[in-house]
Amino acid sequence: MTISQFNKCVDDYSDNLYRFVLKNIKDEEKAKDIIQDTFEKFWHKKDDVQPGKEKSYLFTIAYHAFIDQTRRDKKMGSFKEVKEEDFFENSHYSDLQEVLHQAINQLPEDQKAVIMLRDYEGYAYDEIAEITGLSESQVKVYIFRGRKFLQQYLGSIEQVL
Repeated sequence: MTISQFNKCVDDYSDNLYRFVLKNIKDEEKAKDIIQDTFEKFWHKKDDVQPGKEKSYLFTIAYHAFIDQTRRDKKMGSFKEVKEEDFFENSHYSDLQEVLHQAINQLPEDQKAVIMLRDYEGYAYDEIAEITGLSESQVKVYIFRGRKFLQQYLGSIEQVL
């Protein structure tokens, strides 16, 4: 892979990668760091990547990086960061997008990631399996369970609005 081909990959895929990671990690600075690390790893392995598989390879690296980041963040909690209002819920929301994001954030990380890849990024089941390292049947199960949870969590749209 030449430098110009690498730069084309950066131009073509950086926005999609950033959106994907940002929707999962909810921290702009961490998302930028993950994307930068992703492209750095891609640069070191650029000659090993098959032509036409660059996008899947980048999403795989980014997926694993944000999973690692999430696991590190779970281990590092502080009592000073706990706010009393986090334990109370104001039940009326008027912004449907906010309600949907809140519902998606309730999902386990694996289900959240496969649903984001499927419904937001438009990947096929086999591509998601390749990116996440899961079997295709496990991807389907996670998507089914995630959608089922979202359906129960959101109820009917009239209740949300």
